[in-house]
Amino acid sequence: MKITRWIAVLVILTTPALADERIEEIIVTADFRERSLMDIPSSVTALSAEEIEDAAVQHFEELIGQVPNLNWSGDGHRARYIQIRGVGELEQYQGAPNPSVGFLIDDIDFSGIGTIATLFDVGSVQILRGPQSGRYGANALGGLIYLTSTPPGSDSGSRLEVSAGDDSMRALGLAVGGNLGSTETFPFRFSLHQHESDGFRRNSFLGRDDTNGRDELSARFGLEFQPTAATDARLAVIYSDIDNGYDAFAIDNSYTMLSDKPGRDAQESLGLSLRLETNDVAGGQLTSITSAAGSDIVFSFDADWGNDESWAPVTYDYTSVSLRDRRTLSQEFRYSRGDWLFGVYALRLDDDLATDDQGTYFDPGFNFADSLNAQFSSRYTSTSIALFSQYVRDIGDGLQLTASLRAEQRGTDYEDSDGLVADPTDSLWGGELAISKDLSDDATGYVSLSRGFKAGGFNVGVVPAALREFSDEGMWTLESGYKYRNGVLAVNAAVFHAWRDDQQVRSSFQLDPNNPASFGFATVNVDGAKNYGLEADASLAISDVLSIRGSLGLLYGDFPDSLTRLSNLSGREQAHAPNYTASLGLRYASEAGFYADASLNAIDAFYFDVSHDQRSEAYELVNLKLGYDADRWSVSLWARNLFDQDYAVRGFFFGNEPPNFVPALYTRRGDPRHVGLTFTWRFEE
Repeated sequence: MKITRWIAVLVILTTPALADERIEEIIVTADFRERSLMDIPSSVTALSAEEIEDAAVQHFEELIGQVPNLNWSGDGHRARYIQIRGVGELEQYQGAPNPSVGFLIDDIDFSGIGTIATLFDVGSVQILRGPQSGRYGANALGGLIYLTSTPPGSDSGSRLEVSAGDDSMRALGLAVGGNLGSTETFPFRFSLHQHESDGFRRNSFLGRDDTNGRDELSARFGLEFQPTAATDARLAVIYSDIDNGYDAFAIDNSYTMLSDKPGRDAQESLGLSLRLETNDVAGGQLTSITSAAGSDIVFSFDADWGNDESWAPVTYDYTSVSLRDRRTLSQEFRYSRGDWLFGVYALRLDDDLATDDQGTYFDPGFNFADSLNAQFSSRYTSTSIALFSQYVRDIGDGLQLTASLRAEQRGTDYEDSDGLVADPTDSLWGGELAISKDLSDDATGYVSLSRGFKAGGFNVGVVPAALREFSDEGMWTLESGYKYRNGVLAVNAAVFHAWRDDQQVRSSFQLDPNNPASFGFATVNVDGAKNYGLEADASLAISDVLSIRGSLGLLYGDFPDSLTRLSNLSGREQAHAPNYTASLGLRYASEAGFYADASLNAIDAFYFDVSHDQRSEAYELVNLKLGYDADRWSVSLWARNLFDQDYAVRGFFFGNEPPNFVPALYTRRGDPRHVGLTFTWRFEE
């Protein structure tokens, strides 16, 4: 697909409109001061509850195609390894949790473990691109994803939702809002949703269709109250039990699996947050945000992807099981008065890991036998303390200055069953300096310079002594943007250029120079990488019944030609950093209640990893939704990937077929066409 087509689409979208339909103002709650989208000097995509419902069926990963310069790595059943502008992780971490993209749900930190991001009764999704370390510290080097549940006391009402579709998909959800007691002083909202499906794979060896199945339960509770006359409080509780199968890779890169021991990708999480906002504290406002979460995670898979029959006469049977126990506790205080905001933040994270790798190998042709019985356990604890400030001031003539600074110190303690003990400490800093200008009553432009940071760490397992530790990473980003909103037309556009200092890259290395098969993996620092490009999204109400939307992301991220430490990356583009991402959507909603929503999402080819040069293929996905909306009920027929496009979301290049183990590309395919029906009943208030 030609990039010029998408540029032409955005030009059309920015033409003047004559419709009376109004586009509502968007408040970005992920910002310190909860400012209007127009007032934030940063590249932001904010999706409302209605936009989420139109674009997705169940999970956050279904929204990714709507957001420019956002991608994900399918190393797991659901999307939890996210890349923003090419910055982010590709696979499960070892040793220290050290994500590059922040992921918060109702102020609860699930960075790096966003498997639980189901979308029933979600009020908004906000994606902040570029370094957000000034706001959220070391976990937001590349950006931040911020989900909020439908707030208590909203006008969303109560509803019952039932869905059914192919792949044996069935779902049932209930959302209830109201007030506790006889008065309106304790508004609450509660939702419960269960989603199940077979997972679009068939295991021909086991004769099953559900080895990659989905079993996803989510529950949310929100309550607002006033502990004092000057204090507003909001409590949020999240429980999620995601118990999905993991049988996603086939030797022939198809949807037909041969594994005899399919795995699991499961995450059970319980989290809560309490936000207190007290007014008139020495003439300002004091905000307290307390959060705590616990997650039990299981990730297992059949490492040989086959069975005794498929590998005969060779015996080749390997499995891997990882059990992770993660606990977080955080406290943040913010005090704002006039132009100034000051704050302090503390986070305690505990992460325990236990892995069990088992396997046997016997080749009768060479009379060669081998076996694997490896257990590994680790315990990681980190404490992060940060001081931050923000200054926002109108300096006249429509100009506004925004400046922020954050200093953070992270201390860690780590020990594992291999005898490794580490206690590194990082002192980190970042922030932002931005100037915005009101170009008219409806338009704003800005220029910003920001610095993000990410903590250093250490490599576990057998690695050369020189590669045991890696240092912290910094990223400078220069960005300029334009925003326009007149109630009918909305445009957000930005260009950016980022420089990465001591970029952390996970790559392979050779343990024994005389043995070409002896490889290990480690994170190392490389300098001089850069990312630059643009992103834009626009929406236009053409008439009272017809609207159009579009987005475009252009991204160029590469390693320097002078790179010597990892010569295989010299001058090459970065992984999971497609040159373009684009979407185009059209919505029709008649006064009689009939509606239709069609969207096209496109993504360019990208490198699967930094350890090899295999690439995906560019693809386009078409989604369609047709429905009828009455006063008390609605029904919709929907289709995702309508034309059954074949595409890959993850790729590995290695030898996995005995007896010669010739390296080959193995890919995980994205979901094929998915068709279903959803019925919603709204209760009378």
